[in-house]
Amino acid sequence: MRARADLALTRRTLLGGTALASFSALSSCGRSARDRERSAASDGPVQRGGVLRVGAIGDRSKLMQDPHGLLGNDSDFLIMSLAFDPLTIPGEDTNVQPRQAASWTTPDGGKTWVFSLQEKAAFWDGTPVTADDLVFSLQRLRKDPANAFKVPVPVEGITALDRHTVQLVGEAPNADLPLLLRMMTFTVKAKAASEGEFIGSGPFRLVSSSQGNARLERNEHWWGPTPPLDAIEVVLFTTTDAMGRALMAGQIDLASNAGALVARTVKGREDILELRRPDDLALPIIMRVADGPFADPRVRTAMKLIADREALVSRALSGYGAVANDVLGTADPLYDAAAIPQRVQDLTRARALLREAGFDTSRTYTLHTLDRAYGQVSSAQVFAEQAAEAGVRIQVQVEDTQTFYDTVWCKEDLYNFSWGTNDSVSFYAQKVLSSASSTNETGWANPRFEEAYARYEKDTAPQQRAHWSQAMQKEIHEDSGYLLWGVADGVDLHHRSVHGLPRRPGYGRVYLEQVWIQR
Repeated sequence: MRARADLALTRRTLLGGTALASFSALSSCGRSARDRERSAASDGPVQRGGVLRVGAIGDRSKLMQDPHGLLGNDSDFLIMSLAFDPLTIPGEDTNVQPRQAASWTTPDGGKTWVFSLQEKAAFWDGTPVTADDLVFSLQRLRKDPANAFKVPVPVEGITALDRHTVQLVGEAPNADLPLLLRMMTFTVKAKAASEGEFIGSGPFRLVSSSQGNARLERNEHWWGPTPPLDAIEVVLFTTTDAMGRALMAGQIDLASNAGALVARTVKGREDILELRRPDDLALPIIMRVADGPFADPRVRTAMKLIADREALVSRALSGYGAVANDVLGTADPLYDAAAIPQRVQDLTRARALLREAGFDTSRTYTLHTLDRAYGQVSSAQVFAEQAAEAGVRIQVQVEDTQTFYDTVWCKEDLYNFSWGTNDSVSFYAQKVLSSASSTNETGWANPRFEEAYARYEKDTAPQQRAHWSQAMQKEIHEDSGYLLWGVADGVDLHHRSVHGLPRRPGYGRVYLEQVWIQR
């Protein structure tokens, strides 16, 4: 365990996955030399050919074949990311790097952005990708109420300047726009999509798809380095346990985002290697602050002091994670752990704050959860035990996916969530903390935070942006409804023959175009 001071981003994952959206460089902190050796990306010259069989988690009742749909399944997001290029993606060493866009500039400090497309970008059928295709794709997302947050620019602000250049004009300066457009802004061929057919420009072309399983073959027209693999086969599993058994039986080569439990199961198998991504997944407990029992900031502080974070990481994550401090975005280079005192369990102080606030300890409070990410349900159960020690009675209720997103998320007083995007404080600021966001998970409205966020978005000077980011972090820590007790490691498991796996955190794991198989 490492102690320290994230769906596709959609309505169901808010991307990051998914969407799914902000990533920093991985460090080898917390991994032994042997771990680093065993998870090495390459052991020699790249070998061409072969088929990679990838296991991914999904729910067959939630399958999606529209790249602009609600990608609630890891399996669907993996397929879309292989077949369709988004505008930008997480970088190995930076939070954002080019993909469909080759470069970008802002002539006016962040309100206007000009994106130049990859010159050789082409769809699977060999036709070139044009600015009109990108404009169509971005406008299609923006016009959909469920997807509008993926493109924080009004429809009328999305225009083509010429065949290879797109201009985005926001309502206000936004220095983070390239970062906020990552991963979910998949480009589709405009003419085909208008007729209900989706043709992509990614490194692989979708050949067949059935019941969540898919075969993708190398796109010979892709603009980037030629993928070594002939094909990738995605196999849907409904549980990580089943995926782990398939890996051990040799039925798949890679178990994507397998989690700590499966990793512990295969420990000692010399033919199976582990790739860990620190700061990969945020697992906050979320309190509604606009009204209800947690509207009083003293109550929220008390709840944060109830959490025994070391115990939560140990028990809920099996040690595959790190203690957090109630600020989302712990992998952000601007996250300043040293500037904010680390909260530790203090039941005496928690009880005193609850009494002072007149908190009703005679009633039972429901903590809603969802069996989506490893540790999500178990962390709710462990926290309920800890709360009982402070005299707070909590009943954990595991919801089905439909109920959770329809009646719990952004509505209930107390629930927990999982975020696969944990490398940007500003990502969370824009998506779930700003009072202007339609997906403000807690109903929080803090004027000091709003001012700091506005200044951060407008300022392009690195030193000033760092200052305003830290000001945001201070307000989030002191006042928000987020109890972020820990962040989980991402864990991919693969056979020794698989090389070149991406080390990007979060949903960056889906970019498999340079993976190769040793035969």
